[in-house]
Amino acid sequence: MKAAPRQRPGTTIVDVTGDIDMGTSPGLRKLLLDSLKSVPRLVVNLGEVRYIDSSGIASLVEVLMKARNSQKQLVLFGLNKTVQEVLQLTRLTTVFEIRETEEDALRV
Repeated sequence: MKAAPRQRPGTTIVDVTGDIDMGTSPGLRKLLLDSLKSVPRLVVNLGEVRYIDSSGIASLVEVLMKARNSQKQLVLFGLNKTVQEVLQLTRLTTVFEIRETEEDALRV
């Protein structure tokens, strides 16, 4: 898994590529939490994520809780069918702000 942050005014966009699993989720979690400290909105591009397991979901939930506790915003976008299904099975599609495209995510 690779994760690369990009800056926009008031927003950090993190492009994630590869699999988010027990081995990679701690690094992603740290990057997302660190990125959240400096901006009011964090946008995560999951369009190139092929697989996400429960540890990856737990990391995203932890970042979401930190964002909410800090009055900040976390937006996910670009979910492929596999990631979308995992979030639906865990009933988290109603918990996360999910958008189709980067443009939609930046408009929120």
